[in-house]
Amino acid sequence: MTTIAADLEVEQINIKFKRLHPDAVIPKQAKYGDAGVDARSVDTYVLEPGDTVLVHTGFAVEMPYDTVMQVCSRSGLALNHSIIVLNAPGLVDAGYRGEIMVILHNASRKQFTVNPGDRIAQLMFQRYLVPVFVETNELSASDRGAGGAGHTGIA
Repeated sequence: MTTIAADLEVEQINIKFKRLHPDAVIPKQAKYGDAGVDARSVDTYVLEPGDTVLVHTGFAVEMPYDTVMQVCSRSGLALNHSIIVLNAPGLVDAGYRGEIMVILHNASRKQFTVNPGDRIAQLMFQRYLVPVFVETNELSASDRGAGGAGHTGIA
């Protein structure tokens, strides 16, 4: 744990950053205490309504093998322009060494342009557990049971 302020203690993780494009920007937090860091585009893209594009960030990373990077939509782009990360959250595995790219989708009825340097997504780094599946004939009972999507209603 690292204390970065009297009221905020966080665990830090070293992520190696490799610039693949001269305009690539090292991701960073927009505001103090933000969980995500901003990824930026290195190219121009014009998204027509309904379009999906693969946006280049111009960098690659190396992270510890117990870590995964999640690629998430930026709330302002989603709310104000209906621009979303299509497979949110996108997952980047620790073994991947290629360019970080973001699948952006224009869910609006208006054209949207992404310019070099625009913040297009948030990246979150998380430690994960490796599941070991143990086959069984029975599962323990729970309050929810087999109740699936929508089983508790709206009100």
